[in-house]
Amino acid sequence: MKILLIEDDPKVSRIISTGLTSERFLVDTVVDGAEGLALATVEPYSLIILDLMLPLVDGTEVIRRLRAASIEIPILVLTAKDAIADKVENFELGADDYLTKPFNFAELVVRVKSLLRRGAVSRSNNLVVGNLVIDRMSRQAKREGQLLKLTSREFALLEYLALNSGKIISRTMILENVWDQGYEGLTNIVDVYIRQLRGKMDDPFPVKLIHTVRGMGYYLSEKELWD
Repeated sequence: MKILLIEDDPKVSRIISTGLTSERFLVDTVVDGAEGLALATVEPYSLIILDLMLPLVDGTEVIRRLRAASIEIPILVLTAKDAIADKVENFELGADDYLTKPFNFAELVVRVKSLLRRGAVSRSNNLVVGNLVIDRMSRQAKREGQLLKLTSREFALLEYLALNSGKIISRTMILENVWDQGYEGLTNIVDVYIRQLRGKMDDPFPVKLIHTVRGMGYYLSEKELWD
């Protein structure tokens, strides 16, 4: 996977680039926000690691412009600015994670891998799969206009499947993104919730949206993509 590192401190840039390369990532490095913006709009990066205090265009403005252009590459902010106001501002603009300097490289790698598993996050209010409409603001889901009575966990599971519609999602991925770490290893709980969700969302309708790929996981689609 290809990562764009936008960092003007040569020492920090070298440490990150060398470390991530040893983890078998491809890393492009730039030293200012203007060049970072130019690359991010034309290259298919899987992740951006972004300092905030950059020359030419600062990191906060980089986030603002990328999200305004509907570029949804995950962004990990890596900065010495640790004020709550800075974190809130950048999260609201569209940052996906925030790590302050000085940092532990092992933690950086964990956060990078977590964001890469998630991929680009849809920031639109509604998710649509066939005749299923998920309103992320009101936390409601409807099929054929009928409101589905879902628990908060069932909604979170359905939302995660919809965000990755058409992709096979393993039980472990679902646990990591829908449950907390206390459920680590209890993949059978995913099967229980999938059955409950099917009972409410699929059983009353002729077209089934949740599909199982034996030994791999589940995917959400109005068509069976893997027979």
